[in-house]
Amino acid sequence: MKLSISAYAFWVFSFVAAQRVQQPLQQETVSGKPVQVAIIGAGAAGSSAAYHLSRYAHNASLPINITIFESNSYIGGRSTTVTAYNLTTTELDSLTSPNTYSVELGASIFVVVNHILVSAVQTFNLSTSDDTPDNPKGHLGQELGIWDGDKFLLQLDSSFLNGYWSLAKLLFRYGLAPIRTHALTKSVISKFLKIYESPIFPFKSLTAAAQDAELLAVTAATGEQYLRENGISEGFAREVVQASTRVNYAQNLEYIHGLEAMVCMATDGGARSVEGGNWKIFEAMVKASGASLRLGERVDLVTETRDEKYRISIIDGNASEEQQRLQAGKDAGTAFDHVVVASPWQYANVEFGVFPEFSLPDKIPYVRLHVTLFTSPYLLDPEFFNMPKDQVVPQVILTTLPDGQPAQTGPEGVGRPGFFSISLLRPITNPKSGREEYLYKIFSPGRVSDDYLEKILNSNDNSDNGSSEVPSSNEKENVTWIYRKIWNSYPYETPRAAFDDVQLRRNVWYTGGMDNFISTMETNALMGKNVAKLIVDAEQSEAERSMGMQMDEDMKARKQDL
Repeated sequence: MKLSISAYAFWVFSFVAAQRVQQPLQQETVSGKPVQVAIIGAGAAGSSAAYHLSRYAHNASLPINITIFESNSYIGGRSTTVTAYNLTTTELDSLTSPNTYSVELGASIFVVVNHILVSAVQTFNLSTSDDTPDNPKGHLGQELGIWDGDKFLLQLDSSFLNGYWSLAKLLFRYGLAPIRTHALTKSVISKFLKIYESPIFPFKSLTAAAQDAELLAVTAATGEQYLRENGISEGFAREVVQASTRVNYAQNLEYIHGLEAMVCMATDGGARSVEGGNWKIFEAMVKASGASLRLGERVDLVTETRDEKYRISIIDGNASEEQQRLQAGKDAGTAFDHVVVASPWQYANVEFGVFPEFSLPDKIPYVRLHVTLFTSPYLLDPEFFNMPKDQVVPQVILTTLPDGQPAQTGPEGVGRPGFFSISLLRPITNPKSGREEYLYKIFSPGRVSDDYLEKILNSNDNSDNGSSEVPSSNEKENVTWIYRKIWNSYPYETPRAAFDDVQLRRNVWYTGGMDNFISTMETNALMGKNVAKLIVDAEQSEAERSMGMQMDEDMKARKQDL
């Protein structure tokens, strides 16, 4: 799950490579028995796999039927939204700007260079919004700050990349480190782009693809090692790059691999999101694919038939874990030629029969991230952040470890700051009171208590936040709405030089290896596209092989007739 907060911070967003996506076409009616493909999971990878399967199959005149099994009741996987103030559909329909109340829980943004996603947005005519809003009414402070648990090390406004003053501040504090880091990032990204193109794409082995792109040395090193070896100062690495890896992946530089650290520093393109939720991209992909969508159905068993097809057993995905354990699976009703596991292996919870030559993916640990959304009529309290009480806390707070505190992994890695980021997302109107409030998001390794929220909010501030109505003393509420979510958000991106295979056995495919390499919406969509191309290529090769065998048999028959 890519959880970038600040679209204007050059280190806070997911990177992806350029890829042209064609306009969707209706598949022509062709003769022949359709290829049956089952996709397990309707997140970025599964939705993209279905969409690109339909397109590649159309171009190859290959008849195909696609069935998507999704245990949840929605499309999007880790890209999903909740509605502020728990508004119902009827209540939203009565509002002039209902999308304002949709809040991303998971993958928050994509950028201009995310061409698979951007092309999909254009193809499906989805409305987007810039993720770099002006300061909300009443917020007169800087838009971004990096806090070490004691003090703000750096504060910048949204124009710092283009502003001479902000650039001068960066160079004065860090010397040439920002420029060197930018050059290093461009070098790494240029290598990464090779994976999107022939001869590397499509690839059955992500490890081989990474090797061909000269990236294994980058993934095998920690971010701290890679930056140090390339002459980046410790101060810039700890204060700036580490703030990026923490907000994006909840991990410190000494434990995250170098490629993921460099991806966090990619700067090309402005960040944006789809109005109402990025999940709409994947919903549109599924719809355009023509796939049969089976929500609320969890695949629990895959077995092989005598004619080398796959049978799938399903149970109720909406049932509790205990109920699911007691359920007897039922057959999905179709024999499938291909099965795509488009979900992290351990969370797919799919049992495969005893298959020979099965490449079992690793059960890798994932970050257990706490996301806290809440609304309040108040800004953050400057005194909590050791600022003079007449100053304003930055709109987005990223964090890093204070100088001298050893980096750790796991929940303890959060260190002295106690959280990974706090963001004032936007102003929002409370539909019950009509008062303008602020919408916040916190990323943390543990539950954010009500008492903690009381401490960080400046409830003693009686200034007008842009509303014509200031709450009276008997109607003040520090927190007017709150929503808590715990995600298995993304893997612990530890250094590694090998990644899970894309093909687990004959006609069984896996997209989850990409999460260890680069975990973003776009890269998962890329892996779905990669698997789609491999499936169509495999079917074309099989058709050519069968045709060749038939021609040989015909030739033998003619010789016998002679």
